Amino acid sequence: MDDGRPVVAYIASLELMKVSSLLPSNPQRSAVVHTLARSLGLYARDFSSKRALVLVPPQKAEPADLIIYHTREYLDFVLDPDNAEQNSHNAAAKTEYGLEEDCPMFPRVSDYVRLVGGAAITAAKKLQHPRCELAICWDGGRHHAKKERAEGFCYVADCVLALMAMRRMVQPGQRKPRIMYLDLDLHFSDGVSQAFHQTSSTSPHILTFSIHHTAPGFYPTSPLAHLPTPNSDPFTLSLPLQQGASNRTFFRAWRCVELIHTTFDPDLIVLQCGVDSLAGDPCAIFNWSLGPISEEGSLGWCVSRVVNHWRGKKLLLGGGGYDSPNAARAWAYLTSIALGNPLPLDTEIPSDDSHEYFPQYAPSFVLDVPAGTMQDRNTNEYLESVERAFEAAAIAVHTRTK
Repeated sequence: MDDGRPVVAYIASLELMKVSSLLPSNPQRSAVVHTLARSLGLYARDFSSKRALVLVPPQKAEPADLIIYHTREYLDFVLDPDNAEQNSHNAAAKTEYGLEEDCPMFPRVSDYVRLVGGAAITAAKKLQHPRCELAICWDGGRHHAKKERAEGFCYVADCVLALMAMRRMVQPGQRKPRIMYLDLDLHFSDGVSQAFHQTSSTSPHILTFSIHHTAPGFYPTSPLAHLPTPNSDPFTLSLPLQQGASNRTFFRAWRCVELIHTTFDPDLIVLQCGVDSLAGDPCAIFNWSLGPISEEGSLGWCVSRVVNHWRGKKLLLGGGGYDSPNAARAWAYLTSIALGNPLPLDTEIPSDDSHEYFPQYAPSFVLDVPAGTMQDRNTNEYLESVERAFEAAAIAVHTRTK
C-alpha cells in the first residue's frame, strides 16, 4: 500500500488454494484459478491499473468466529478431523448435518471450513482500511450452506459471515451501514436469503438479491426463489430467469437491479460472482458471455457497473462454476476489472513452464468465454412481468427505508 493507489485486497494463500482444491465438487479448481491470475501478471506490482492488488492471506477462523452464525453441534462435527473418516458409527450424524451425497466429508474439510470462513472475515476487516476499496475472495461465495448443515457443495456460510462482519462496520457519526448482497450464480442464494429473510415491518440493513435460473425441480427449491409479490419481504429478492438467458436478457434484468440499488442506497456491496451461469458450463442453462465490458448485459459489463459506478466498498466472492478453466478465465477477467484495467478478451493464456494447467484451455487458449447459441426462452412478456414486480418491490423498499 505504498504507491498511493486505492487497494484491492485479494484474499489468497497457498494453504487456502490447496484445501479448496480438495473440494469434491470442484477438484483442483482453486489451483487453476490462482495459477492463471498469477500467470497473467495480475499479482505483479507493475501491473498498470487504477487500483493496486495486495495479496492477503486469510486468517483461519476459530470456532468462536464461526458460531456467530453456525450451530455449535454442526461445528463440533464438521471441525473434528476424525469425522472425515468413513466410519459407520457417525453415518446418522453425517445425514443430520448434510455431510453426504453432494457434500461428502473429505480430507482436511475442517481446515477448509475454517479457512474459507476466515477468508470472508479477513476480507471484511481489510475493507475497513481507508485505502481498501474492494476485496476479492474467489474461493468463497458458498451461498447454499445453512446455519446447521452443509448443502449444495457448501460447507460454510462464508457469505453470511462476511455480511455479519460488514454489518458491524459502523463509522462514528454515521448511520448503521446498509448492505446489498447481489448474487449472480445460476442457482438461487437460498442459504444467504434465508439467513436474512424478514417477516416483520422493520427496516432491515441487509438486502439480498439473487438473479438465477428457475425450473420445476431445479436446485434449490425454495419458497423465496420467486418473483416478489405484495406479501413477500422486499429485502429478500429473487429474479428467476428461464433457460437460455443471454446478454440481452441480463441487460433487461439489470434495470431491476439498478432500480433496487438506487432505492435501497447501500453503503456496502457483496457481489457473489458464481460463473455456472456462463455459456460453456456443464450446467448448460444460460447463454451468458464473459464480456467485454462494452457489451451491455455481459458478466463483465454487470460487474463493471457495480465496481465502477456504485458508491461504497465492495466484496467480490466466487461461487459455482464447474468448468475450471472457464472459472479461471472469468475470475481473472473480473479481477482485472476490479483493478481498473480490464484485460482484452483475446489475451492469450500464458504457456510458460510455470503454468501447468495450460493444456486445459484448449482449443481457444484465450481469455474469452463467448456467448452460447441456445434459444433464449425469456420472452418480452415475461421480462415485462419481472419489471412490474420489481417496480412494486422498489416502492415497498422505499416505504420501509425512508
